[in-house]
Amino acid sequence: MKTDNPQKLRADRVWLTEDACDLDEFRALAEKTTLLADYPTADRIDKNVLIYESRKVIAAIADPHGRRAVLAEICEAFGEGPGVVVFKHAYEDPSVIDGASRIFDDLIEGQHRTSTGGGDHFAKPGANDRIWNSLEKHCLADPANFAKYYGNAIVAIASEAWLGPGYQMTAQVNRVNPGGAAQSAHRDYHLGFQASKVIEQFPSHVHRLSPVLTLQGAVAHCDMPLESGPTLFLPHSQTYVPGYLALKRQEFKDYFEENHVQLPLEKGDVVFFNPALFHAAGTNRSANIRRLANLLQVSSAFGRAMETVNRERMSAKLFPALKALKGRLSDAEIANAVAACAEGYSFPTNLDRDPPLGGLAPKTQSQLMHEALRQGWSDEALVTALAEQAERKLS
Repeated sequence: MKTDNPQKLRADRVWLTEDACDLDEFRALAEKTTLLADYPTADRIDKNVLIYESRKVIAAIADPHGRRAVLAEICEAFGEGPGVVVFKHAYEDPSVIDGASRIFDDLIEGQHRTSTGGGDHFAKPGANDRIWNSLEKHCLADPANFAKYYGNAIVAIASEAWLGPGYQMTAQVNRVNPGGAAQSAHRDYHLGFQASKVIEQFPSHVHRLSPVLTLQGAVAHCDMPLESGPTLFLPHSQTYVPGYLALKRQEFKDYFEENHVQLPLEKGDVVFFNPALFHAAGTNRSANIRRLANLLQVSSAFGRAMETVNRERMSAKLFPALKALKGRLSDAEIANAVAACAEGYSFPTNLDRDPPLGGLAPKTQSQLMHEALRQGWSDEALVTALAEQAERKLS
């Protein structure tokens, strides 16, 4: 019923509800066409999804002006654009992917032997194999491979485009085996992991905030033809603000099932997408493809990641590998690996014991690692400095 009550009108603006979700309003946004002319660095559009050739992106970001332009382009693609971007051939050296895959396979075999691990937020138990916190486990198992893997320029540029500097990397491996069932359509962390009665307690600006706190990505560790079930996407669906509530409703689930798109991927491709994009992993209908992807969840420096990661231990392990790889990895690749490993934000801390000397904020763990690399510290010196820094942060 129409009302002119200003208090109710205000409440309806501030408090979104599942019952108020309107499929026609949603369709007007989700059925928008992606225009290649709006994204000059992109190679093409496939099923309304932007496709970038990674070599072209890397060439474009070689100078500061080009880099800024590409960051802006990718940012708008995630925000008001289709919400999903595929970077072809992001990893040109297959040995980097294969080395990481061997680590992940060993970890999964270990979970099977000990009946540990697994589970999924949006799929039935047993549908796949999960490695939680693959980031830390990868780094500790093979820091040299970790450095090459997370030194990747595409992973870094996409993360910074949406989140800015100081982002926090986390990752979880998902291996969907033949016969593995699809996930249900969903949005991701933070609000995407809540029930409607919880989501409705957050004012509308938090619904707008949640998507800008994280970025979702997936590194393809094998070729993924359509029959293997690569991720289903609904381009432009991230622009519907009440979407965290809408996906609880059957008519929106049905619309996703009827209108989603699905693209094959090759080993070494990377796809990134806005966490508010409607999406779901597909059913693996192949006979023999173990669809292995490393799912990257990158968080803003201003938020906190879903997983607890021992970045002090990782940094101590990664440091000697980075020293050994100097001259083989570029300075930018080393910086990207450090960004994926070390804490890039100063807070929270104990300002009595860890004051902001020479600036507005105390030195970050990442800055400490870069200082140690520049000055050629011993491994023992960095371990000590990391421990002292961590101790200073305690109350």
